[in-house]
Amino acid sequence: MYTGDRCTILFQLSSDIAQRHTRLCPSSRCPSSCLLAALFFFHLLDISGWKWLDRYRIHESAEVKSRNLASRWDVVWAVVLQHSVQTMLGIFWLTDAPPYTLSGHQEAMSTIGRILVSIIHRTIGDEAGQDFLESRGAGIVQWLYWWGIPMAQLFFAMFVIDTWQYFLHRLMHTNKFLYKHLHSVHHRLYVPYAFGALYNHPVEGFLLDTMGAMVAEYLSCLTIRQSILLFAFSTCKTVDDHCGYNFPFDPLQILSTNNADYHDIHHQTIGIKSNFSQPFFVHWDTLLGTRMTRKDIETRRNKTKTKTT
Repeated sequence: MYTGDRCTILFQLSSDIAQRHTRLCPSSRCPSSCLLAALFFFHLLDISGWKWLDRYRIHESAEVKSRNLASRWDVVWAVVLQHSVQTMLGIFWLTDAPPYTLSGHQEAMSTIGRILVSIIHRTIGDEAGQDFLESRGAGIVQWLYWWGIPMAQLFFAMFVIDTWQYFLHRLMHTNKFLYKHLHSVHHRLYVPYAFGALYNHPVEGFLLDTMGAMVAEYLSCLTIRQSILLFAFSTCKTVDDHCGYNFPFDPLQILSTNNADYHDIHHQTIGIKSNFSQPFFVHWDTLLGTRMTRKDIETRRNKTKTKTT
């Protein structure tokens, strides 16, 4: 509550913002640091000239210059703008978490314990349930509190982001106005590369990426640490999905079939109405019939050749 004259109120408000910025700034820089590290890693690969990388390139190096309609500087400035906006919003969006106390942890685990007791007794009965809880109950409660629930929150947040991005991304392809004035900017990169991961129209960047992350964080009730982990991971995943390399040893490409090769299909003419899912999983494409694989492309091309001969 701010009281006093205008100058006093302004000073109090400015002090609060400054203190909050100081507390959150190191954490809020984590996604930015991950972005820069991922971008420069792949940029070093692009300019290295190492011949052994050619076997993993999805496109020839010359295609980046000959087929893309946006210059490197256009891409860099757009990425800097979008990530600056995201960082500033993150500083003001993420709320301060209450201080961690032993009593707070104990109270939360007691609540989980009461729920667990009720579920176990209803599932396997009072006598068997009591024996089970006496031998394993404490360990299960601690695992749920420290690992199970936080991981479930993160996976739910990933599902929210995927859902938000799939349907909004698909809308930007089916709505001519949105595609022409917003999403077509991103598709000026016919051949994706790492720096182009966040190359978007500023309005699209806010609606698709920033708003999606904010909604996921809010609905999942994430802590600041969880939010920073989610945003850093999604940032690295997005860069990796646009890196232009299909590495068999890339952990981010092994975790999900929604990888660089999958998203590259979407950037090609044949797949521009497919593979809307990003950045984590492909379930929406699979369920709604918009998934396209390299095998699908080959089958379609063979059918076309058969018709023409």
